[in-house]
Amino acid sequence: MDLENPRAEPDNFVIRFANVNGSGSASSNALIARCIFRMGHTIGAKNMFPSNIQGFPTWYEIRVSSQGYTARRGGVDLMVAMNGQTILKDAEDLEKGGVLIYDSTRPIAERLRRQDVLWLDLPLTELARRHFPDSRQRTLLQNMICTGVLCRLLRLDETLLRELISGQYRSKSALLPVNIKAFELGCRYAAEHFKCLPFYVTSSGSGERLGEDAPLLMNGNTAMALGALFAGATVCGWYPITPSTSLIDAFSDFCQRYRTDHDSGEKKYAIIQAEDEIAAIGMVLGASWMGARAFTATSGPGISLMCEFLGYGYYAEIPAVIFNIQRCGPSTGMPTRNQQADLLICAYASHGDSKHIMIFPAGPDECFEFARKAFDWAERYQTPVFVMSDLDAGMNDAISPPLKAASFAPDRGKVLGMQELEQLQGPFLRYADPDGDGIPYRTLPGVHQKGSYFTRGSGHDRAGRYTEDGALYQENMRRIAAKFKTAARELPEPLFPLSHESASSVIISYGSGSEAVKEAIDLLKADGIYLNHMRIRAFPFSARVRDFCLTQDRCLVLDLNRDGQMACLLRNEFPELAPLLIPLCLWDGLPVQAEQLVRDIRTLMPGAL
Repeated sequence: MDLENPRAEPDNFVIRFANVNGSGSASSNALIARCIFRMGHTIGAKNMFPSNIQGFPTWYEIRVSSQGYTARRGGVDLMVAMNGQTILKDAEDLEKGGVLIYDSTRPIAERLRRQDVLWLDLPLTELARRHFPDSRQRTLLQNMICTGVLCRLLRLDETLLRELISGQYRSKSALLPVNIKAFELGCRYAAEHFKCLPFYVTSSGSGERLGEDAPLLMNGNTAMALGALFAGATVCGWYPITPSTSLIDAFSDFCQRYRTDHDSGEKKYAIIQAEDEIAAIGMVLGASWMGARAFTATSGPGISLMCEFLGYGYYAEIPAVIFNIQRCGPSTGMPTRNQQADLLICAYASHGDSKHIMIFPAGPDECFEFARKAFDWAERYQTPVFVMSDLDAGMNDAISPPLKAASFAPDRGKVLGMQELEQLQGPFLRYADPDGDGIPYRTLPGVHQKGSYFTRGSGHDRAGRYTEDGALYQENMRRIAAKFKTAARELPEPLFPLSHESASSVIISYGSGSEAVKEAIDLLKADGIYLNHMRIRAFPFSARVRDFCLTQDRCLVLDLNRDGQMACLLRNEFPELAPLLIPLCLWDGLPVQAEQLVRDIRTLMPGAL
């Protein structure tokens, strides 16, 4: 059956793999994504998986786009339906004229099949049973057979795929021959039984994906772990929690490679799994107070437990870096689904008056850059700093420009060394503000007796002495507030990726939600509707955020949460913006689809559009 699919064409289509969690499909699916990327194409790869260990449905989606879009498009052109329990439901998401591949060892009755899509019968179970005697390997090898089938159907570079398979099994050489055999079996079966699809992958840009200036395909958690390494971080206190654990795994791997003396085996780092998140942030604050660069990685439930210690870090003015890979809440919520719903708790964590720096990276390159600089900001402003990522940005692969670090030099902030302390006239005043920027000078333990002081979370004067004097308490709190005004002038400015002279409204985004905005604006522009785009990258907000919003008639704030938390922050910090702000909330736990975003914009602004 030949069906026309107007949405799919060479180098422009969407593949979705519908699998069972725990079936070993993830590595095979990623091979396809990496191959298409290495062939020179822009892709968006999204893994949507359940929180159980195995048995439930999981989906992996690859978007190929010659226009450079990486967000989810909406709709599927090729469905690889490996989960027998969800085939009919998965088929519903196919575009008219789409293609569905399924395991026809148990055929689907004709009366149950969608008649406006093409069904390709692939007897995967039977092929695996016939060619592989080891019953334990058959399920896993079915994924590699399917990889071979897709190689032929989509005209992928077979040599490149073989290289990628060989690289994947480099450390498990005994498994390589059988996987190559399964891959070749799939290639042969497709050549003998199927025609190439009308949408496929060309290979004109493959040479651009090699060399030191080539783009990268990596996830944000790995990029942040690498950034922490380059920043000089040597201490990590943490407690396992999805979706942050892979950041610690990556940091551990990097440290074993680069922070271990290969002659003596001495480890020049400490990664400590604490008994809970309370202990983890306590370890980080203790190590930072001693002068180490220390961090933790967690998610929403961990932030909830850390709040008292975060208030201590704010008031005692101790550096710390917290990587918050956000997920759905509240409570356990949906731990393997995506949200950006921790903004308010992180911005004002702890009881009493407090405010914390938050940084919002949008891609692997910024995850790397901001992770490095977060340690500088934590020490410069002597305070906890949150790097606010999320499951989508943290765990899904994305295209990144090469990571650059050659010019980086750590900024330890206002630290007095032995020489400065010896030359100090009068007593050392830990919490004084001689420069008027709100930031005091600090010392490290054991450097010089003249720099000693008490670090306390109770009321203290400029010398760190205990006090309950209300005037001194107010003086200290005003000074701490002043340093956040300094930070607002020095943290990353907002970016304006898209602007148009005819536009009088702006869509404001931050983090992973930003990748869908470019495409949504282009879709609206095709209908003669113009929007500007501002991407916020830090809190406290730069004055440029307020000033630009005041030039607009409407400000749509894209929030991946129910309550419009970024819009709340903007109203709280800049009350004059309240009449302009329109929350645009998407919070189903899935990565944003550009077409969904367009529909919601039209609903929110019918008169203007």
